[in-house]
Formats: sequence, C-alpha cells, structure tokens
Amino acid sequence: MIPAGTSSKQLAPAAPFRLLLQINALSMGRTVLMLRQKSRLWVGVIGLFLVGYAVMAYGLFFQGLRFLSRFPGLGGLLVERLLFLLFACLFGLLLLSNLVISYSNFFRNREAEFLLPLPIPPETIFRWKFLESVLLASWAFLFLITPLLIAYGHVYRVDCHFYPVTGFLVALYIILPGVAGSGLSLLLARYLDRRLFQIILLTTIAALIGVFVWRTQPTTVTEEMLLENRVLVVIDRLLDNTRLVQFPFLPSYWLSSAIQNWVEGAYRSSVFYGGVLLSYTLFFGLVSMTRFGAVLYEASSCVRSRGSILGRWTWLRRLRTSPETPVTTRSLLERCVEAIPGLPGDVGTILVKDIRVFWRDTTQWGQTLMLFGLLTVYLMNLRHFTRQSDSAFWVSITSFLNLGACSLNLATITTRFVFPQFSLEGRRVWLMGLAPLGLARVVWWKFLTASVLTGVLTLSLTLLSCWMLHLDGAHTVYFAIAMGVMTLVLNALSVGLGTLYPNFSETNPGKIVSGFGGTFCLVLSFVYILGSVLLLAFGSPWGWRGEEQDTARAGLTGLVFAVASLAAGGIPLRLALRRAATMEL
Repeated sequence: MIPAGTSSKQLAPAAPFRLLLQINALSMGRTVLMLRQKSRLWVGVIGLFLVGYAVMAYGLFFQGLRFLSRFPGLGGLLVERLLFLLFACLFGLLLLSNLVISYSNFFRNREAEFLLPLPIPPETIFRWKFLESVLLASWAFLFLITPLLIAYGHVYRVDCHFYPVTGFLVALYIILPGVAGSGLSLLLARYLDRRLFQIILLTTIAALIGVFVWRTQPTTVTEEMLLENRVLVVIDRLLDNTRLVQFPFLPSYWLSSAIQNWVEGAYRSSVFYGGVLLSYTLFFGLVSMTRFGAVLYEASSCVRSRGSILGRWTWLRRLRTSPETPVTTRSLLERCVEAIPGLPGDVGTILVKDIRVFWRDTTQWGQTLMLFGLLTVYLMNLRHFTRQSDSAFWVSITSFLNLGACSLNLATITTRFVFPQFSLEGRRVWLMGLAPLGLARVVWWKFLTASVLTGVLTLSLTLLSCWMLHLDGAHTVYFAIAMGVMTLVLNALSVGLGTLYPNFSETNPGKIVSGFGGTFCLVLSFVYILGSVLLLAFGSPWGWRGEEQDTARAGLTGLVFAVASLAAGGIPLRLALRRAATMEL
C-alpha cells in the first residue's frame, strides 16, 4: 500500500524491501507483546529452560577452559586448536542449516509464493528471504557460542572491548555460510532433476566422505614418538588430523585468529584477520544481493513445474506403477505397505498418507539428512574413544555418555518429527473422527508406527556404537534394553503431548514444535533422559566406575527405572487416547 502523496518517482528500488522489514518488525513486536496474554506456564517453562541452559553452558565451558589452560606449556596450544576446530565444525553445520532453510524459504514458503507473482524485483524477494533464512539458521549458533565466548574471555581476563569486537566478527562470520547455503539451494532447485547433476552430486558427496574418513584416521604412536623428549612436538604430531582446520583460506581460520590475537594483545594481527573476514563478507554478500535474485524466479519455476526429482530415471518409473494393474495403478509405496504382514488396510492407508506428506515436505526430510550426517560423523569418530584405553573407569564413562548421546538423538527425532504428526492432520481431522477407524485408533497406530521406525534406528545405532566401543555382550544387552524402553517412553510422550496440545491451524511442522506443547515435550524429554542416564549409571550391575557391585541394588534401580518410565510415557499416552476418543469435531 503506497502512502498518500507519494509519486512513483519517489519509490526507490529498496522501498519494497524496506516495507517488508517494517511489516515483519511490527509483526514480531506484536508477537512479543502478546506473550503477556499467553499461559504463564508456557512463558515460565521457556524462560527457565533458556536461562538454565545459558548458566549451565557457561559453567561447563568455564570449567573446561580453565582446566585446559592450567596445563603448563600445553594449555594454550590445546585451547587454540579446540577453538579452530569448533569454528570450523560450526561453519559446516551453518552451511547445511542455511541450505535446508533457504530451500524451504525460497520454494516451500507461502510468503514467497505470494511475493513472486507481484511486481516486485526478484532481487528484493531474495534479499528478504536471505535475511530471514540467515536469522533462522544462525540463532541457535549464536545461542550456543555466546556462553563459550564469555567463558573464554573470563578465563583469560580480557578487557571489556573484547566482547563487542567478538560480536561484530561473529556477525560477519555467519553471513558467509548463509551466502553459500542460499547459492547451493538455488543450484539444487534449478538442476536437481537432471540425471547428470544427480550423478555429479552423489559422486562429490562420496568423494568428500572418503577424504574425511582418510583424514580422520588415528595417528599411530611410533617408537620415534615414544623416544621424543620434546612434549610440544609429540602433541603436535598427535593433533596432526586437526591441521586441516588451520588452512589459511578458511573463514573459521580468520575468525579464530582474530579472536585469539585480540586476547593476546596483538591488535594489528587481529585487525588484519578481521579485515580479511570483512572484505570476503562484503564481496560475496554484494554478489548474492545483486546476482542471485535473477536465478530465484527461474529456479522457483523449475521447482513448481516438475513432478519428481527422480522422474528421468526409466527404471524408477517402471517400479512406481504395476504393469499387472493398468486400470487401477498402485504406487511402489502402496505395494510395500501392503506387503507388511498383519497390518490392517485402513491403517496402511494412513501410513501411506503420512509417508507421502513427509516426503513432500522438503524441510522435514532435509533436516533428517542433516541429522543422519551428524550421526555418521559421530559414529566415524566413536571408534577412537577406547582404542588406547584399558581403564574400566573410562570405558564405563564413555559407554554411558554414548547412551546419553543416543537418547538425545532419539529425543530430537521424536520431538521434531513425531510430536507434530497429529496436528498435521489439519482442519480435516474430523474426517478421521467420523471414519470407522476412529481418532483414538489413529493416535494408537501413530505411536506404534513411530516406535517401530525410531526403534529400528536407535537400536541399530546403540548396537553399532557398543560394538565400536568394544563392549561385551552383557553391557550391550543392558544398553539395548535401556534404549528400547526409552524409545517407547519418548514416542509415547511425543504422541501424547502432540494430541493433548494440537495446532490444527498451522501447516509448518517447525512452527508446531515451537509452541507450548513442543517446548514442554522437549523439556520433559531432556529431564527424563538426564534422570534415566544418571539412574542407570549409578545403579548398573557394574557401577559407574566399571567395578562389580551388589546385584540387589542393580535390581532395585531397574525397578525404579521401569516404574518411572511407565509413568513418564503411559500417563501422557493414556490421556491422549482419552482426549482423542472424546474430542468434539
């Protein structure tokens, strides 16, 4: 809407972009003001969770950095290498996050669909969606890195000017993965259905994985290293695999060097690396702001005009349709679901529908790929933890930390993908309520389906990690049973709270999870995991130190764990089934 008295000559090219900023800033301000009208429990839970994480993260980072810095002659080297490694890993995570979020913002977003047909330059639309994508992809990074940088400054007792300078450098740093992620998303959208592009993409990914595996091979301790008297030389050789993150052309190298030089008082070197980071950010930012918009419209047209990214493969087209049934063709997915023994037909139809909705949502399966990539990196490095350790104490600590990592991964999956399943039925949920299947049965089968799918994933991860940690059969069975129980509980918790706190007016699963129910589910899942891992560690038959202990105590601990798990998962699921059976549609 153009204000009165404004001529067309007075409308600068940046006017639509400025208008978008004003509208969204006003919307965000009103959203913040509406927090007073929301439930105090919701605001209290989120506030307590955020403050608790910030305080706990700062304490852990401060104690860890102070512990490392106290090593005479080695503390500075270890902290320096860890800082380089941290920012390099976070750059990769930011790149993947920006890729997924940019793709969904450009091509799977209602606002983008509304803006593209309007007489607005594509560059303006790209600038706005780019800014939104960078903020959405980087807020978690900023929330994670802030306690670390504050603790780093307190350990080395820096001056107050360290914090604004570091904040400015980090703000520059997050733009580069945003530019790379948005550019890759446009490239994927434009050419992802091409067979040659798919072959090149898969070959590149396989080559990168191979190089990563080759570069992360553990360093063998040779006799020459054992006879070496210079400690720094030995440490440098043991940390040889981390030299890759010290490549001078990496943005993480510029940021880490600028921060460390500022802490050490070498302001000229810090300004130099900061200037390098600033120049690259300005250059690639200007290129993206002025050139990427021209590709946006064409890429969006390609995404909306093609039916499938694998449609050019002849063998896949033959598998999708059954030649025996030319009149009523069934897809490959339907035939696979029908082949499951003992699965009722109506439940199979619901399962096919949920799988198709999941596959058509790029944001969901894109985040799933990111999660599997992180799991792959975790498993590839897990074999190094106990390779040189013969101590029962460290093996026990590592095994229970692995149990915590597997359960946290499970909580991430259930909260992000299982919780919004009932809400995604939308305003047409009354169709299922009136169908012979019934809402209560739908909720029950969603719980069973989610438990089976996540159970296969998490139990496979648990067994594989136990094998890589060289645990015996008794320990493996113990952790597998514990993981199986936690799988049922976390799925019951997610399905139950998702049914008790539905949001049928929202179609974005990410926004459904960000509500009160999703936040409450995430907090309860973390509390249950923390309590369960501590209980299983201190009450295990081997003790948390890896020593033998009284089996009666272990039996009592197992009974407490079973009762607590039954209450944590059974109560929300029971309430959800009752709510679904009596829900007014």
